[in-house]
Amino acid sequence: MNSIYTGGTMSSVLESRIAVPAASAVASSRKIVNLVPVAIVWGVLLVIYMGLRIYQGLYAFEYGLDSTSPDFQKYWMTLLRVEVPVILAASIVVWSYLWFTRDKHLDKLDSETELRRYFSLTAWFVLYTFAFIFIASFNGEADATWHQTVVRDTVFTPSHIVLFYAAIPMYILFGVSCLIYAMTRLPKFANSFSVPLIMVVLGPGLILPNLGFNEWGHAFWLTEEIFTHPLHWGFVVLGWTGIGLGGVLLQFCIRMGELFKEISATQRATAK
Repeated sequence: MNSIYTGGTMSSVLESRIAVPAASAVASSRKIVNLVPVAIVWGVLLVIYMGLRIYQGLYAFEYGLDSTSPDFQKYWMTLLRVEVPVILAASIVVWSYLWFTRDKHLDKLDSETELRRYFSLTAWFVLYTFAFIFIASFNGEADATWHQTVVRDTVFTPSHIVLFYAAIPMYILFGVSCLIYAMTRLPKFANSFSVPLIMVVLGPGLILPNLGFNEWGHAFWLTEEIFTHPLHWGFVVLGWTGIGLGGVLLQFCIRMGELFKEISATQRATAK
């Protein structure tokens, strides 16, 4: 293998390409970091989230106040019936792909490939974080203001249809994808359980089951103007488990630092 060492620093390894000799003596190469897929998926997510927000602005107050009206069924229940199966199908496809393309020979994984996969997993977490921001901040606050303004007559309010049946399922899609990717492609996570990783993925994901308890409570008590009501504590506590992302990133940094040293040592030995 041709050496990719150009100066002994971390940045030089990142910016270099890995040359793979071919039979024709023409080397092919792959970047260790490829941000193009991340940018594409990030752009698609941004379009989806902004599209849903514009949809709310156009039709929430005009057609979303009376769940018994034909317009509510047309504009909001139709959206619900479309988004849930689409996101579910996308989740099954992505998770199945990650599982069936898993690495069955992790004991033979070389340092460069492992480093590349750590960057890929970091990219997954970038998308995960972007999806989570729209839950914890944007749509979460929008839902609170909606209920403090409008008295609900259904669990399928315009704010709920976007938050609980679109934004959170998409977050779960990326969270579980991160977990599957880590456990099927990286020895550190395949050979042991990472408590921060499990917290980050499963904790906020339990917000969706907590929704059932929340709606049960709202059927008996009017708590729209008291957002700190105990019915909502589960959302906060489960959301806080997302702080575990810091622990996951720390685990990444420790292992990636070891891999950079291994690659640099190999390159120095090859260059002699």
